[in-house]
Amino acid sequence: MEARRKLIRRQRQVLFFFLFMGLSQAGAEFRRYSVVEETEGSSFVTNLSKDLGLGQKELSRRGARVISKGNKLHLQLDQATGDLLLNEKLDREELCGHTEPCVLRFQVLLANPLEFFQAELQVIDINDHAPVFVESDMALKISESSPPGTAFPLKNAQDLDVGQNNIKNYILSPNSYFRVLTLERSDGKKYPQLVLDKALDREEEPELKLTLTALDGGSPPQSGTAQVYIEVVDINDNAPEFEQPFYRVQIPEDSPIGFLVVKVSATDVDIGVNGEISYSLFQASEEISKTFELSPLTGDIRLKKQLDFEAVQSYEINIEAKDAGSLSGKCTVLTQVVDVNDNAPEVTMSALTRQIPENSPQTVVAVFSVSDLDSKENGKVNCSIQDDLPFFLKSSLENFYTLVTETPLDRETTAEYNITITVTDMGTPRLKTQHNITVQVSDVNDNAPAFTQTAYTLFVRENNSPALHIGSVSASDRDAGANAQVAYSLLPPRDPSLPLASLVSINADNGQLFALRALDYEALQAFEFGVGATDRGSPALSSQALVRVQVLDANDNAPFVLYPLQNGSAPCTELVPRAAEPGYVVSKVVAVDGDSGQNAWLSYQLLKATEPGLFGVWAHNGEVRTARPLGERDAARHRLLVLVKDNGEPPLSASVTLHVLLVDGFSQPFLPLPEAAADAARADPLTVYLVVALASVSSLFLFSVLAFVAVRLCRRRRAGLAGGCSVPEARFPGHLVDVSGTGTLSQSYQYEVCLMGGSGTSEFKFLKPILPISQGHYPGPEVEETPNFRNDF
Repeated sequence: MEARRKLIRRQRQVLFFFLFMGLSQAGAEFRRYSVVEETEGSSFVTNLSKDLGLGQKELSRRGARVISKGNKLHLQLDQATGDLLLNEKLDREELCGHTEPCVLRFQVLLANPLEFFQAELQVIDINDHAPVFVESDMALKISESSPPGTAFPLKNAQDLDVGQNNIKNYILSPNSYFRVLTLERSDGKKYPQLVLDKALDREEEPELKLTLTALDGGSPPQSGTAQVYIEVVDINDNAPEFEQPFYRVQIPEDSPIGFLVVKVSATDVDIGVNGEISYSLFQASEEISKTFELSPLTGDIRLKKQLDFEAVQSYEINIEAKDAGSLSGKCTVLTQVVDVNDNAPEVTMSALTRQIPENSPQTVVAVFSVSDLDSKENGKVNCSIQDDLPFFLKSSLENFYTLVTETPLDRETTAEYNITITVTDMGTPRLKTQHNITVQVSDVNDNAPAFTQTAYTLFVRENNSPALHIGSVSASDRDAGANAQVAYSLLPPRDPSLPLASLVSINADNGQLFALRALDYEALQAFEFGVGATDRGSPALSSQALVRVQVLDANDNAPFVLYPLQNGSAPCTELVPRAAEPGYVVSKVVAVDGDSGQNAWLSYQLLKATEPGLFGVWAHNGEVRTARPLGERDAARHRLLVLVKDNGEPPLSASVTLHVLLVDGFSQPFLPLPEAAADAARADPLTVYLVVALASVSSLFLFSVLAFVAVRLCRRRRAGLAGGCSVPEARFPGHLVDVSGTGTLSQSYQYEVCLMGGSGTSEFKFLKPILPISQGHYPGPEVEETPNFRNDF
């Protein structure tokens, strides 16, 4: 398809090249041909291939055709042979009337490349019409006193043929008194004039009947006859005489019906009935009789129908004035029709291209000619189009124009142009004709799809259902048809380790994105990938956009207690001196939550205590403090149940049991509990081995839990760094538990825990929070590190 377009484009470029070369080389020389009228249709006129110096098949290849004014073709071109043939039988009288010579102009148009040749065809008259008298009977009254040599004009005959075939002379039947002369008027028409050779004698011969014959000059000649009746009347020796023999008037062609053309006047010196004059048209043709009317009493000549300068430019009107004695006088009124601008210009379209590919170079849209039937300034024309269009007009031959694109067209800017060709003449008032052309710009794939956004951010809550619609991307293409159809696709991720194909998919037709599996915020908080939009043009164009998927946290992780350890081994016992003041920090419950945001905000609550009111738990940091002074009556052993709850919806929680032992001083040995002592007394060696084995398994479990927590915290840190989140660095040295920025703690704490297992003995080391004083945080109540205290169970 692209190759075909290029071929068509080359052909058009060659056409336009030869168009301008042909227009510049086409001369004003006319090729003249002739044909005899009434020749049968399809008759041979000439061979254009030989006349134009072209090969026999070149006319067909170059798309030759014949055009003429008004698109009425009298000729046809046989492109196979190059013969120019008559399209129909031609009647010279119908085509040209009395105009001689009868010439029909036409043009030969070669379309590929464009070239014009001017030519004309002369229709030669044949003698196919006989002379005809308008009135076959003519009556004359001639006074007997008329002297010899008196001339009497007769009504002429009319012959539609012209030139040699028109009326040549008149002859009169033999008689003793009259002969006929053949005279010629100023317009070239011949008329008979009766001449008296011998004086009349009414008493001898009161009337005469003569035959007048009109002969044309054809070969063979044709003739027409009329009867002339002559009545010899008594003496009326004064004929009417006009004031002037010739009247010259000019009348605009737009004069209304009834307009007074001229007033003729004749006088007769006779008196009585011989002096009464009546006016009439003399030797008036049918055209004159239809156009003018003459008042027989006043001599006023008025219009009977509208004049048309383009049809007839002048009239010669013969007026006869008769008195009552039948004597007459003659005068001639020469009427010149003045042209007015009453014909609008005409536009004849020769070639037209209604669809143009966008981005094409200078392209010929139309070839047309303009004409105006008026004359002089009224027939001069000016051609133009709108100024705001990327087109312009080029003038070529006489009154031929070419409409050409000025710049390459852009369909996305304007898909259709309505061009109005305005042709205005130079007359007064100016008349104009408008011809509308609609040109459509066909699409070329020159626009890539464009996304509505360069980057999209989508939010999806973790633990979503598979195949969940998480959002859409959208791109549009300014082209049309297949060039504007967009297909969406996923681009390879920048991070090769990201399993994009198993995370999301995209609908190629509408750009909808779907999560293929459930997402876990704790494993993957955010990921990015590219999407592409490709049109279906040739060649295809594409664009890209970035999509960032932000996984929203759900409260799917319960708080996890780091301290005190809950591994099923021996319970952790906190020692509190009885001398401790209220607010003394007994211990601190340390917990973390795998979630984030408010789902990880932890609060602490004392659910159950051996002695209510003695201890309290701070809700925000988990510190267990004494609520009042300790007394001797307070029990030595206390069991505290602390609830750790997050702020999610619904909230999740965990509980931890804390054992507190009240001592008088840290120098007092820590004695085993009474129950433990009794059990130890009753334990046999097998029980001891079981306890040792249980302690070993518990220690192994404890270390496994600590390793699991450390690995999980490291993964969370990596995921946070990949998602753009910043987590303060925290290290866990061999015997340190670090809680930094986790849960609801307001400071970063490090707790040193030392648990030593032995056969029947344990060594405890109290927690000491290590606070970043340099960062400006309030450290809270300081808990002094207590010396190692050994207790043998």
